[in-house]
Amino acid sequence: MNSLSKKIVVAAMSGGVDSSVAALLLKQQGYEVIGISMKTHESMENEGCSAPSKTCCTVSDIMDARRVCQLLDVPFYAMNYVEAFHDKVVDYFGREYAAGRTPNPCVACNHHLKFDALLKHARQLGAYYLATGHYAQKIRDEQGMYRLLKSRDDHKDQTYFLYGLGQEQLEHTLFPIGHLTKDEVRDIARRAGLKTADKPESQEICFVPNNDYAGFIENHLPQYRGTPGDFVDEEGKVLGAHRGIHAYTVGQRRGLGVATGDRVYVSAILTEKNQVVLSSKESLLMKGFTTVENKWVNRERVADGMEIEVKVRHRVTASPAFLLLETPQKVRVQFKSPEGAVTPGQSAVFYCGDEVLGGGFIEAGYR
Repeated sequence: MNSLSKKIVVAAMSGGVDSSVAALLLKQQGYEVIGISMKTHESMENEGCSAPSKTCCTVSDIMDARRVCQLLDVPFYAMNYVEAFHDKVVDYFGREYAAGRTPNPCVACNHHLKFDALLKHARQLGAYYLATGHYAQKIRDEQGMYRLLKSRDDHKDQTYFLYGLGQEQLEHTLFPIGHLTKDEVRDIARRAGLKTADKPESQEICFVPNNDYAGFIENHLPQYRGTPGDFVDEEGKVLGAHRGIHAYTVGQRRGLGVATGDRVYVSAILTEKNQVVLSSKESLLMKGFTTVENKWVNRERVADGMEIEVKVRHRVTASPAFLLLETPQKVRVQFKSPEGAVTPGQSAVFYCGDEVLGGGFIEAGYR
């Protein structure tokens, strides 16, 4: 391995304003910056879609990243991660829906690509650090341990997707914009004349055109396409026909196509029976849930029975709960008051105030 320099940093360039400003700030701070964009998938542009995209990592995004690096006078490389992305993210995405779970592809991408494969490439270039445009912060405490903290802009905080970062990864990671608000980031970009200053944000899953998850699986991952089956109520009474369990997620209300006279939600997906259970909103309330494949930022800061706040989705308010460590790889979370939106397959992220403790994949909720 090359000798690593703390003055060299690889900036992960998505083509958006956040990563652009991250690279700019690093350059101003005296780092030797190398910009890298990850080509991860064939974009909608290659599928003949001319509608404006709210995704990222398209060909035009890579070109925007290249222009920013040219303006900053830093080297730029576009690297092909298509095969790895398909294996670790896209295939996982289809496989989870086929199993009746709801995947979290952004978490998978961060874990397997950005903070694994790309970090390794950064080291091969002699860079001690990998920098990203995530809204997150890190500090080093008096014991020399790294802590992952929420960003200053609570509305843009992205620590939910970063709970898998351990001590080794945090040592080699920089979050240059974590202390800024989104408005401040755009102002910096405008003053610097960056093309990306007013670029719309990416809000959809980058490889799913028009946010149509079921359609993407049917067209691109037919091996994970389900077969039609029954919608049933909690007693097993048939309410109608569904298009395949790949098209549904726990908590879903829209797009069911079932008229019951009452508002109903997906409360469970029974893969062995090929059934989707519909219930009232009240039936979604859970006292808690279990998680598997847990990862910890610093295991020593976690104690059995400790009070935490937990997020079961990115865009929800964290809920007060207790963290119960059943086994090294299995955790039980008990809400202080019953909560909804507990969806198997999604990530649950554990917080203590502004600090990320870790997280895992939701296995099942319990009433």
